[in-house]
Amino acid sequence: MVNAARGEAEVVVEGERRAMRLTLGALAELEGRLDAKGLAGLVARFEGGDFGAGDLVALLGAGLRGGGLAVSDEQVARMSFEGGAGGAARAAARLLAATFAPLGENG
Repeated sequence: MVNAARGEAEVVVEGERRAMRLTLGALAELEGRLDAKGLAGLVARFEGGDFGAGDLVALLGAGLRGGGLAVSDEQVARMSFEGGAGGAARAAARLLAATFAPLGENG
């Protein structure tokens, strides 16, 4: 069960429900890896649809690691997500929404 107050989102991967969470360290890693201009640039990249499969792998991998699953991006790239690639993209959107929910929205 995910804890929305902690900024967690759920994903079903390899047939198992998993919690995802973006820690501050994960966000910093993503900014660098995706060459985003700050947190606003990172969010804008995904909200604007200007992302690729590698970006999804990086985001989902960071979220899964933040949720406690020891997994590399290479492993994430080979995982089966419920709903396929579209399901992975929807899970990434839920993760970003949970991470950047306005104060008070998550408790």
